[in-house]
Amino acid sequence: MSAPTRIPTHTSLELAQRAAAILLEHKGNDVVLLSLKGVSDMTDYFLIVSGTSDTHVRALGNSVLEDLKKETGQMAHHVEGLSQGRWVLLDYVDFVVHVFHPTLRNFYQIERLWADAEVIPLEAGVTR
Repeated sequence: MSAPTRIPTHTSLELAQRAAAILLEHKGNDVVLLSLKGVSDMTDYFLIVSGTSDTHVRALGNSVLEDLKKETGQMAHHVEGLSQGRWVLLDYVDFVVHVFHPTLRNFYQIERLWADAEVIPLEAGVTR
């Protein structure tokens, strides 16, 4: 009798960091990971990135959705804005990915709204 197969579990930080790596691999700009722990109860982390165009924003969102599901089994609880490509929101409950068109990121300035949040450094060589 063989041992049961264990499904690897990942912390919300590890998943958010993997999503950041996916965004960097797909040429996302200005990737920022904020820890909302102690600042808000809505989620643990915000991951913010800019694409270069509507098409790039959609592609970045799709890459995170597909790669996280394939690699970790994680599926987004809620997705908004994917068809428009201006501001894509991927809600994974413990972390939320915001993929912005540059003009909207500048307009909403989420990093400034959450200035009390700790910026989590992303390792330059973040990989799978």
